[in-house]
Amino acid sequence: MTAERISNAAASAMAIFRPGVGDSVDTHRNDKLQRLRSLTQSAFFVLFLIAPYFNLLRFDLTERQLWFLGLRWSLGIDALTAGQISATEAAWQLVLRAFVPTLLLVAVFLGVAYRWGRLYCGWLCPHFSVVELLNSVLHRACGKFSLWDKQRTPLANATPTAPQPHWWPIFFISCLLMGFLWATTLLTYLLPPEVIWHGLWHGNLTPNQTRFIGVATLVFTLEFTLARHLFCRFGCAVGLFQSLAWMANPRALVVSFDRAQARDCKTCDASRGSACDTVCPMRLQPRNIKRKMFSCVQCGQCLQACDTTQTVQQRRSNLTWQVGESALRETLRQRRHELTGRD
Repeated sequence: MTAERISNAAASAMAIFRPGVGDSVDTHRNDKLQRLRSLTQSAFFVLFLIAPYFNLLRFDLTERQLWFLGLRWSLGIDALTAGQISATEAAWQLVLRAFVPTLLLVAVFLGVAYRWGRLYCGWLCPHFSVVELLNSVLHRACGKFSLWDKQRTPLANATPTAPQPHWWPIFFISCLLMGFLWATTLLTYLLPPEVIWHGLWHGNLTPNQTRFIGVATLVFTLEFTLARHLFCRFGCAVGLFQSLAWMANPRALVVSFDRAQARDCKTCDASRGSACDTVCPMRLQPRNIKRKMFSCVQCGQCLQACDTTQTVQQRRSNLTWQVGESALRETLRQRRHELTGRD
């Protein structure tokens, strides 16, 4: 049954990504899309935690050995030093085992970003999963998604509730626990996981291991508490290069805003503001032009919020995903509107 649900949700997602989609997307399909996204985020987060234990991807500093998919990945340098292979053979191994896989990985990754934007960030990235979790906890505590927000942000399509101060310690403890989890996990990518876990359990980590975990925990805790959105938008190189590739393609997946129905936004989520603006985890305004949506992670939450509020009022959604030629027309329309003020 689980496999069937995943298959159905994936089919719904592909229907939304289909080129030229401009019709109203039903709320049920958007809900399925968000469940699928939560599933992929959770699965990738677990993979991030267990990958070192199964040697799926890590570099062991004690052995000076790269592990990939459970196999030792050698560049042939040790064999060359031992005189087992010639310099030419070592060069070919370096090309085939280092440069070619790296270039292929980068090409595929940027190719996906060129077509669909920061899909990795919104659908897989373990850091962004933590960002969304902490956003939810903080909002319960003070009605804001960031400590730097000047005013409270009401939840879209939800009954307003007063801040609950007892969530403050939960928020700070969550930041600390996530910082510790990230620090420990990153260390297992460099040292044998069994050694680190055994040292933590028995309290006999080496001084260097203790310093690494302590400093990294402090840095991650501060980042999760004070700057998690800033890091995603401006500090993450992975996200930055995805955004650059996405911006270079006028046919890439983009959130399209039906300006002919802009008047509907005035009563979108009455007394609480626009649903799409309040729900965006990156603190963006989805109805803006593509250039101002540089950090969009294609999570689709704005589409879901818009469709829900408009459906309640028996209207169609003003936001849809466009890709291909439809996205090109939307991009050109945005540029024309920016230059002339007219559609």
